[in-house]
Amino acid sequence: MLTSLIISQILSWVIIAGLIVALIALARQVGVLHIRVAPAGALATSGGPAVGSTSGPIAAQTLDGANVMVGGHAHGVALRLLLFVSAQCPLCKAVIPMATSFARAERVQLTFVGDDDIAAQRAMIAQHGLDGHNFINGPEVGQAFAVAKLPYAVLLGEDGAILSKGLVNSREHLESLVIAHEMGIGTVQDYIGGLKAQAA
Repeated sequence: MLTSLIISQILSWVIIAGLIVALIALARQVGVLHIRVAPAGALATSGGPAVGSTSGPIAAQTLDGANVMVGGHAHGVALRLLLFVSAQCPLCKAVIPMATSFARAERVQLTFVGDDDIAAQRAMIAQHGLDGHNFINGPEVGQAFAVAKLPYAVLLGEDGAILSKGLVNSREHLESLVIAHEMGIGTVQDYIGGLKAQAA
């Protein structure tokens, strides 16, 4: 009886030790995968003003008909995110709640930009509770930034400099815009290209 108890205790400790070794090996493999897998980021397009250039003020109108200036210098606003959306775009509708949550968490001033039927835009605003956000409707801003596909985001600095930009369809893509700026790179694609060049 005592012998079987001792054997079972020894076996238990051996199994626990084996599990600890397996857990350490698994954690190491996860770390290796994390390093090897490229980060997902907003897909930058070749058109429009380049990252690092400064956007001048663009005259536009809100849905309520108020005249506003987009871009240019914005005193006291460190980061501004322009999110180009449309009521006809299913991906846009999925990104909108992520963008509002992201803007609150990162303390980014969020402005929605569209060029669509006013009634459709108002319906989208009501559906997603965007009444408290700036919503610009018209072609001027999209043309200035050469936006061809949606949803598209442009991150601007206080002085109007384009810090990063690209197609976004997840919170991770939105976060990559800020990360690219903090790392001092134009896009995540530039970062991945640099890693590949170093590895070659």
